Amino acid sequence: MPSAGPATRFRERAVTLAKRGLGIDGPHHGFEVSSLHGDEAEAPGLNERETGQLRGIRRFGATGAVLMAIGALGAGAQPVLQNPVQGLRILGLPARLGATALTLTMTGSVMVVLAWLLLGRFAIGRYRAEGAAPRRLTRSQLDRTLLLWVIPLSIAPPMFSKDVYSYLAQSEITARGLDPYAIGPAQALGVDHVLTRTVPTIWRDTPAPYGPLFLWIGRGISALTGENIVAGIFLHRLLALVGVALIVWALPRLARRCGVASVTALWLGAANPLLLFHLVAGIHNEALMLGLMLAGMELALRAVESTDPIRFELPGRTPGSANLAYLLAGSGLIALSATVKIPSLLALGFIGMALARRWGATVRSVLAAAALLAAVTAVVVLAVSLASGLGFGWLSPGTLGTANEVRSWMSLPTLLGLGTGLAGVFLGLGDHTTAVLNLTRPIASFAAAVVALRMLVAVLVGRLHPVGALGVSLGVLVLLFPVVQPWYLLWAVIPLAAWATRPVFRIPAIVFSSAVSLIVMPNGGEYQPFMIVQAAIATITVVGIAMVITRDRLPWRAGAGAPTGPRPADEYAETP
Repeated sequence: MPSAGPATRFRERAVTLAKRGLGIDGPHHGFEVSSLHGDEAEAPGLNERETGQLRGIRRFGATGAVLMAIGALGAGAQPVLQNPVQGLRILGLPARLGATALTLTMTGSVMVVLAWLLLGRFAIGRYRAEGAAPRRLTRSQLDRTLLLWVIPLSIAPPMFSKDVYSYLAQSEITARGLDPYAIGPAQALGVDHVLTRTVPTIWRDTPAPYGPLFLWIGRGISALTGENIVAGIFLHRLLALVGVALIVWALPRLARRCGVASVTALWLGAANPLLLFHLVAGIHNEALMLGLMLAGMELALRAVESTDPIRFELPGRTPGSANLAYLLAGSGLIALSATVKIPSLLALGFIGMALARRWGATVRSVLAAAALLAAVTAVVVLAVSLASGLGFGWLSPGTLGTANEVRSWMSLPTLLGLGTGLAGVFLGLGDHTTAVLNLTRPIASFAAAVVALRMLVAVLVGRLHPVGALGVSLGVLVLLFPVVQPWYLLWAVIPLAAWATRPVFRIPAIVFSSAVSLIVMPNGGEYQPFMIVQAAIATITVVGIAMVITRDRLPWRAGAGAPTGPRPADEYAETP
């Protein structure tokens, strides 16, 4: 038999490489993304001693949250004007004691993070022996704990970021009938306007980078509050809490769908210090984006994973018509989340691939699913863009690239560009940072797109669950994004909390969540180094004393507070 010619061999080699790149070249060996997941069963509740320790952990974290709220009166991201506590005899005291206020906030932050880590002992569970079921706290116990930690941060001044003041200014621009995607607060409102004065300098001349839904809601807030900064902050935080409530509603349902313990997913996702500090205390609109996206995923997957058909009939007539309603409602919510921040639109791709797999995993089914979800997205985007009167300026390249003004060291391509530019300066070759960034950022974007494509194919062929594939894709997107803020990590951590169970994910997620939660200053800016050192020394001292005092009440070490005498048969092991 004659051997294949060079052209044929080249074509076969290209096809093989393409299949390998997409992950459809047959069984794989070694590490795969799917190895991050393993089913875990729900577990029995805590015993009496552990329940007592849980109450202590809850109080320890609540004390930290209260200290953060008190310290934020002086060390938080206070407004330049209309500071409601300025000049008050007691509430204004933290503002006159800067180092003390910073110490209170830092101490409280460390206490909340430590309490979250201790809570993880009862959320993940510990094993006595291989094959034994761990005990975990109940859903109601976790909900009460989360609520107790959220309340002090909900009534505190903004912390860790001043973005809420940009929200207020951009909302006022929208309320005046101006185009927030064309002009910034300084040009639209004036440099001396009360809302402009509170916006960080870097954003005063920058158009809004947010979708029309968020600014449409902001226009309503501005209509209610006018130039009252405190009232505007309160309503924007209430909006963020609505998003957090949606996360708390959707996350355990998605976890059960993926075979993951619901309280474990809630602990790692919803009780995460990054969420508490940056979505609740920091009032970022990621709360609304993630809440709508996850709620949409849950509703859409109810239809996609149902055994009943999806039929275009009147609701209530057949089980299939209910599935259609879930599919349309879920995909509509995801599209709505993209009108807050556009990255969440990626979730629709994975819903589409799961739907195409249900319909046979053929090219025709992929095109049919894509057409259906594209139609839903078009309807939602058109409705919001036109009804809000904001049009489609939010989709322009200039608007989508607004955040690129910031050079974030947490972004891998940006860090590589900054490091290369700095090395060039040291070597006397000149500062070529901008040129290198213009090279690394497009390459990183292409790499993120390739990973997302591979995850989409993995969902289509049934290798990955849509929730896990979404989390992995968003994680890669965040790491390779031109700009990465600490709270962006939640884009990946929260979906993955409902799917990834292996230590190779959970341990880094816990470590990074804990560390990143403590690296941002509570005022959203910078302090003098000597103040940070003083506050850090005081924080370590106070927290160390608290740990010594509670050493027999809280599970700082395995078996802490264990009664003397024989160990009960259902006791935890000595190691986590």
